[in-house]
Amino acid sequence: MTPSVVVFDIGGVLVDWQPHLAWLDEMGSRAMVDAFMRRIDFPALNLRADGGETFADLAAELTEAEDACRLSGYVAHYPKTVRTRIEGTWDILDRLRAQGTPVHAITNWSAETWPKGLEAQPRLAEVFGTTIVSGQEKTLKPGPRIFELLCERAGVAPEDCLFIDDAAHNAEGARAAGMDAHHFTTAQALHKALTERGLL
Repeated sequence: MTPSVVVFDIGGVLVDWQPHLAWLDEMGSRAMVDAFMRRIDFPALNLRADGGETFADLAAELTEAEDACRLSGYVAHYPKTVRTRIEGTWDILDRLRAQGTPVHAITNWSAETWPKGLEAQPRLAEVFGTTIVSGQEKTLKPGPRIFELLCERAGVAPEDCLFIDDAAHNAEGARAAGMDAHHFTTAQALHKALTERGLL
């Protein structure tokens, strides 16, 4: 079946997320920020936050007080990390909306930082019919439940949906849940994928 609904991931597809920018002004160099992020295993902690844990609780697990203080301040500085839009994808999104194609979003994003992201990128609150935020739901991509939630709330069937994500394993998760999926690399490749499916 040809999809008629487009479901976007956000970070890495519509917004260029650069977490190091939360600490760059304070720490003064990218190398120092990178060392801090490696030391605390920031990707693993961030994924736990995306799953519903708070950064304060995660910071409390760290043994170095300075590291804990930095991590607990992440939410306040979060808007710095998502200032840049991926313009080519926004152009595609706006075109889909203009032609009446239903567009929704599923994002692995902390419940704490999501409002801060909307401060930096207010259009994210306006452009989607339904948005599923993992931290609010306490369920992550690529697991099936988050895709089921989108379908339930948007009133669509999985086979009607094309899901777009910059992480290949999330695209695979969408396929396992019954959706078509496109692994996002560039806006040009996305345009081609949508055109091939008759969506543009």
